[in-house]
Formats: sequence, structure tokens, C-alpha cells
Amino acid sequence: MSSGDTAFVLVSAALVLLMTPGLAFFYGGLGRRKNVVNNMMASFFIMGVAIVLWIVVGYSLAFGGDHGGVIGGFEWAMFQGVGMDAGPYSKTIPHMAFAVFQMMFAVITPALITGAVAGRMRFKALFLFVILWTFVVYYPIAHMVWGQGGFLAKIGSVDFAGGNVVHISSGVTGLVLCLLLGKRNGYEHVNYRVHNIPFVALGAALLWFGWFGFNAGSALGANGLAAHSFTTTALSAAAAMVSWMLIDVIMNKMPTLVGASTGLVVGLVAITPGAGFVPVWAALIIGLVVSPICYFTVSTVKKKFGYDDALDAFGCHGIGGIWGGIATGLFARTDINSTAKWNGLVFGDTRLFTAQLLSIVITIAVAVVGTLICAAVVKLITPLRVTSRDEQVGLDLSQHGERAYPSFNGLDD
Repeated sequence: MSSGDTAFVLVSAALVLLMTPGLAFFYGGLGRRKNVVNNMMASFFIMGVAIVLWIVVGYSLAFGGDHGGVIGGFEWAMFQGVGMDAGPYSKTIPHMAFAVFQMMFAVITPALITGAVAGRMRFKALFLFVILWTFVVYYPIAHMVWGQGGFLAKIGSVDFAGGNVVHISSGVTGLVLCLLLGKRNGYEHVNYRVHNIPFVALGAALLWFGWFGFNAGSALGANGLAAHSFTTTALSAAAAMVSWMLIDVIMNKMPTLVGASTGLVVGLVAITPGAGFVPVWAALIIGLVVSPICYFTVSTVKKKFGYDDALDAFGCHGIGGIWGGIATGLFARTDINSTAKWNGLVFGDTRLFTAQLLSIVITIAVAVVGTLICAAVVKLITPLRVTSRDEQVGLDLSQHGERAYPSFNGLDD
């Protein structure tokens, strides 16, 4: 047991929790004035629900005894047996420290989904959907990737801090859910402007700060791997920010704060699965490349196929996570982290790259099927979408009876 490692992991857990309020500001600023409370509430309520579920049964299902490589058991329900001594996932920190660190990942992941459905999903439906989705999608994927005996770990795929578990699962879910809901009223004719750019920048800054806990903390100790992950995280985010700014200048003749903020976020997404596996120089490539991929998705692919991913949850997290998983298969090295059984494709071995592709496909399949099941169940209880009148009035008033800006008097129908 190490007091230094324990302190590091607990601080990292707090940093990961901070990411969810950061996401609330990021999504709140990107949306419309009349929906900012709803957009932020969509992240905030999950901090309550996800923590309760995790302690009651979620940790046990995600990391408990293996059942078919897909899900855990109930032996750690209510944190029974999760105490102050070291557990099976780390010998230098208390079992409970590991459990609460992982708890914060279960908080941020469903919050990412909400950006895809902003402005039109009934809050009651979202509340129920998040609970069901956590059981049907998140816990099984977390177990398959990180749990002892997990199927995706057995095939040799790696995911340092949540490319599959967090970003691909939530991004793909967001895409499916926004297709089920349909487009916002007037989507083809209304110019949806970012309503509060300082909120976006504040949210992005909080996400970047918290992400160091997200990635470096996944080393589960104050050690060299944590320092390596911290460095690759900083570099990928910085490179992606610069890359997105360059695209803005080429396409729109000037850089934008929203673009810079979006760039740094997709850089963080892309490095997440490989932060503790790839060389530092590879983080530069990963960050530089992710911005044009995500920019093309949100500016061209979305328009081509006509889906309404309101705040680009799929375009940034889904696509960025997929690129990150592929890049890990390209650049990972066993001498950086022996959890990887093989080197990446760039170093002459195809096995890890193949395992990464397979894990991405399986994660997408679980997310798609799980989302369809959860949405179908919720629809038996309540409509997924608000009425046209409620959408016109705004979800702040229709779903919460609150206004973010009480003195504001119009111009945002």
C-alpha cells in the first residue's frame, strides 16, 4: 500500500468528477438560450444517479466476478467487501480508492450522450434512459474492457482510460438516439448559433484540467506511467487545438474560440485509449489528425446524411474515440506498458491492430443494440420527445420551470 499512490488516485477521481460540470458548461454554452438550463441539468442529474447506482450495484457488475466475459456479479453490491485494503486491481491503493475512481467514469459517460439530443428530448425520458443504458451498455462494456476475465481484454485489445468504454459507447449511442428522436423543428431552416462562447471556453478548460486525472490517474499510481500519460494527454490536446484553428483559418479565414475549444476536446478524446501505451511523438500525430477527421464529420458527413447530432456528441466523441482506438493499434508499445501484449502496426505487428478493430466493432454493436432496447422500454413509459409547443417555448421552461436569463425577452424562438 502506498499513501502517495492513494492520494494521487483520490485527487484524480475528484478531477474526473469535475469534468462533468465542465461538460455542463461546454454543452450549455453550445446550445440555445432557451435550453441552457436543460442542457446543463442533463449533466448534473447524472452525477447523482450514477453515483448511487455505482455504489448500490454498478461497481459489482462492472468489476466483480466474471460471467461469460461480459458482466460481473453481485458480490460487491453496496460496496460489501470493497474496503481499505488493496483489491484485485491494484496492490498499492485501497480497493475503495479504485472503486471510486472508476465511479467517476460511470458519471461522465452517459452525460456525453446528452449533447446529441439537446433541445428536444423529454427530461423524464432522458432520466429513465440513462438508468437503463447504464445497466445495458455501460456496465457490460466496462467489464469486457477492464474487468477481470473481460472478453475484450482476453482478445488482446487495450483501452487505457476509456476510448471504448467512455467515448465510442456514448458517441454511438448519441447518434442512434438522435436518429430515433428525429430532427429539431426547423432544423434545415434555422441557424443554430452558439449562445454563450465564454461558457464553451470555460467548459473546455475544465474538461482539459479534469482530463489529466482521467488519463494520468488511470496509471493507478504516482509513477512514471502517470507522468507519461499526463504528457501525451497535454500534447494531443494542444496539437488538436492548433490543428482545428488551422482548419478554421483555411475554411473560414479566421480562427474561432469555439473551434479552438472543440479542437482541444477532440484531442483529449483521441488520446484517451492510448495515453499510457503510445510514445510521446505519436500523441502529436494523434492530435494533429483527429481535428480534420472530426471537422469533416461535423461539417460534411452530418450535413450529407441529415442527422441532427445537436452538439456533435457523435462527431467528436464517437469519431474521435474510434480514431483513438485505431491509433492505439498503430502506435502502442509494450515497453511503455506491458498490458499491451503486442506492439502496434507501425512497429511491424498486426495482432494488436486487429484486436483494436474488433473491439471497436463489438463496442459499436453493443451500443447500437443496447440503445435500441433502452429507448423501446422508455417509450412504453413516456414519449421520448417533447411536444412541438414545449420545444418552441424551450426546454428550460417546459421541463424545469426555470430561465437561465430571466431578463431576456425574446429573439430565440
